[in-house]
Amino acid sequence: MDYKDTLLMPKTEFPMRGNLPNKEPKRQEHWDEINIYEKSLERTKGRPSFVLHDGPPYANGDLHIGHALNKVLKDFIVRYKSMTGYHAPYVPGWDTHGLPIETALTKNKKVKRKEMSVAEFRKLCAEYALGQVNSQRTQFRQLGVRGDWDNPYITLTKDYEAAQIKVFGEMAKKGYIYKGLKPVYWSPSSESALAEAEIEYQDKRSASIYVAFEVTDGKDVFDGGEKIIIWTTTPWTIPANLGISLHPDLEYVVAEVNGEKFVVAHALLEAVSEELGWKNVNVVKSFKGQEADRVVAKHPFYDRDSLVMLGDHVTTDAGTGCVHTAPGHGEDDFYVSRSYGIDAFCPVDDKGVFTQEAPGFEGLFYDKANKVITDKLEEVGALLKLSFITHSYPHDWRTKKPTIFRATAQWFASIKDFRQEILDEIKEVNWYPNWGETRLYNMVRDREDWCISRQRAWGVPIPVFYGENGTPIITNETVDHVSNLFREHGSNIWFEKEAKELLPEGFTSEHSPNGTFTKETDIMDVWFDSGSSHEGVLENRKDHRRPADIYLEGSDQYRGWFNSSLSTSVAVTGKSPYKTIISHGFVLDGNGRKMSKSLGNVILPSKVQKQLGSDILRLWVASVDYQADVRISDDILKQTSEAYRKIRNTFRFLLANLADFNPATDTIPDQELEEVDRYMLHRLQQLVSDVRENYEKYEFSPTFHQIHNFCAVDLSSFYLDFAKDVLYIEAADNKRRRSIQTGYYEILTTLVKLLTPIIPHTMDEVWEYIPGVEEESVQLTDIPEARNIAGIENLETKWNHFMEVRDDILKALEEARSEKVIGKSLEAKITIVPKDKETKEVLSSMEHLHQFLIVSDAVISESNSDAKEYKFVNVLVEKHPGEKCERCWVASETVGGNHDHPELCTRCATVVKEHYTA
Repeated sequence: MDYKDTLLMPKTEFPMRGNLPNKEPKRQEHWDEINIYEKSLERTKGRPSFVLHDGPPYANGDLHIGHALNKVLKDFIVRYKSMTGYHAPYVPGWDTHGLPIETALTKNKKVKRKEMSVAEFRKLCAEYALGQVNSQRTQFRQLGVRGDWDNPYITLTKDYEAAQIKVFGEMAKKGYIYKGLKPVYWSPSSESALAEAEIEYQDKRSASIYVAFEVTDGKDVFDGGEKIIIWTTTPWTIPANLGISLHPDLEYVVAEVNGEKFVVAHALLEAVSEELGWKNVNVVKSFKGQEADRVVAKHPFYDRDSLVMLGDHVTTDAGTGCVHTAPGHGEDDFYVSRSYGIDAFCPVDDKGVFTQEAPGFEGLFYDKANKVITDKLEEVGALLKLSFITHSYPHDWRTKKPTIFRATAQWFASIKDFRQEILDEIKEVNWYPNWGETRLYNMVRDREDWCISRQRAWGVPIPVFYGENGTPIITNETVDHVSNLFREHGSNIWFEKEAKELLPEGFTSEHSPNGTFTKETDIMDVWFDSGSSHEGVLENRKDHRRPADIYLEGSDQYRGWFNSSLSTSVAVTGKSPYKTIISHGFVLDGNGRKMSKSLGNVILPSKVQKQLGSDILRLWVASVDYQADVRISDDILKQTSEAYRKIRNTFRFLLANLADFNPATDTIPDQELEEVDRYMLHRLQQLVSDVRENYEKYEFSPTFHQIHNFCAVDLSSFYLDFAKDVLYIEAADNKRRRSIQTGYYEILTTLVKLLTPIIPHTMDEVWEYIPGVEEESVQLTDIPEARNIAGIENLETKWNHFMEVRDDILKALEEARSEKVIGKSLEAKITIVPKDKETKEVLSSMEHLHQFLIVSDAVISESNSDAKEYKFVNVLVEKHPGEKCERCWVASETVGGNHDHPELCTRCATVVKEHYTA
């Protein structure tokens, strides 16, 4: 007789290899065929709603790994909530306006922008954007992200644009929208104003100059001829200089050097002296800044005055304490000059080129003018020193080119008018991580006005008309009419029709007695677009509501979407659009470097999907501490693949040992389970409790590590290992065997549900092989809550202690193996001497102790002089004197005792005789 045929060996068709790159696309097709998203919503109808509002990625280019991190994190949360008592819709969105799309058409697609009308160009922009949406949508779906992909929100659609106009109108109605001339970030490379959110700082090499302005009217403070020294790193702004700012409370000095008199702040005299190489400095006078108010100096090379003004923005951190003031090129400069009745003067055009208002430099690009201007300063004897510094400087985050401050007429949202309301709302929001609150609070606290106009073509028009006298016209009637026009026709109608055709029929205004109107040509900042999504989506979509439960984006969105959404929502409703903010870090390479094509360290989601599968990428997302910057590399993904294999093989082993288990008829009630099975189910409940708690806190790395650890330690190293001697060897209906299978079944179904939000492709695959499940997908089930295991009260302490004692014994076996006393542990007979009463009681009460330790015999003894000492026990490991049973491989002195089956031990001979002998 071949005794192998009498063993109940594991059987399953569940494959060992995941083969994810080939299987996942088919599974995604299946999900589409059965409408898994709609079914998940149908199943949860009537439950409390949970809304995670998707921040719109920009519709341009393929997805990068940061996109994958973001969307997968959102998917974890939505799937988890759907499986724990909530109705959780997910509507993805896209941001589809803005300069990059214009640039992609004109540069990459070679569209000749100037040979067509604005409306024609905008139609091409819309077509391009929608093509990008389709491409990105396909890539997001390949990540296994579940949502309403057929009905996303897109910022260029008619209904969305109409809602955005409504937000603008509400803000205008409350007096928060105004047009004004003031310096704003200006990007010569984009030929447009920028908001703070569109600025990033990079190092730039700049000229550093000290310039002397000669006093012409000393106002009884100076004798005349003294020279006020300013310091600047933007020589190109000198042609726009109209004044010099001093702090009213600072002490200033007149310092005589080589027969000349110079004015600087007293606190900076030493530093300036060192910079300019002054020797034998003689202070001839000191005065408070306020005493020099309205002193007049002369511009270094133009025939105009430079007025001394007082401003609190002046510091002694650097420079001279006398600040070069060009109201057309600096915010502080603008406000201090305005208080003195001096208007902004900006002799630089949209492209950053000097106009005729800067004689001698007209036609020069501002950056190239730096040298010409410093040469001119040197020529007239006003340049005291020229050097170069490298410093952090604002750049256009789209073009990566430097920006300038430039005074132009722009539309603004006056944040300061409702700033306190925003700050109050920030305190009501939950923040993950908690430093996010401070970050956004400080940004809003320091914010004045938001420049919302852009001088571009591709965006939502600012719905403002102008009367014949140039007065802006924004009324409820005009805004509602434009909103309705956009809802019916889309915003392109603004560029297709004349102003009169866009106004309500019969509209009149005191500002246009002849009935002639013009319209605004600027468009809105794209942050106003996406920041209006609380109105366009949360308020207007079925299954949604304002406020959303969660906004989750990268940490750069504190200055972007988090900020603009909060500003527009508080302006319109008085409330935050979100209850919770979660932010994640950036994805770096394995060495912590930023990814770039030049470094060759870019890892694309599409490449990972094709090589390893989306579930590996998703498991990587679950394994990292996403709230900080995270790392990814081939080696890291290899480690993730190993963890995946461990989990997959654990499930395969569980499935294989449930091949003959029918949960409806073979399940053993809790109170009748073997102690070890009750203990393992209790360990499972602890895992369920811990994992659910971490999911609730949006902490996925602990979730992943807890589940992986349970598979590797509790299961593979113990429960799955020792149980083979029962599952394979005993008869099919043996109660101990069915008790283990009952434990396996609950462990399997529970782990599959716990992991479904993270690796849904694999968990759906496992679900298909589990006997007795009714739902067509594990996604249409609920994650169980931790339950009490009957009779565990007195067992937990006992078995926890046993697991500690077991560690001692495993060490003893390992040492015996290395000393060649035994080979495999089943060759061993062990003598255990407990060192304390608790250990003795625990071990003495254990039936089947040798099985739990995977040895052939385990003897409890009062003493043994040859035993090695460990923490809880002394252990002697010997080679078992009996022969190995051919069926169970356990060494036993009963082998040979059965006449019919001399190769078997008594246990195996009995099983074979009762169940396999005709």
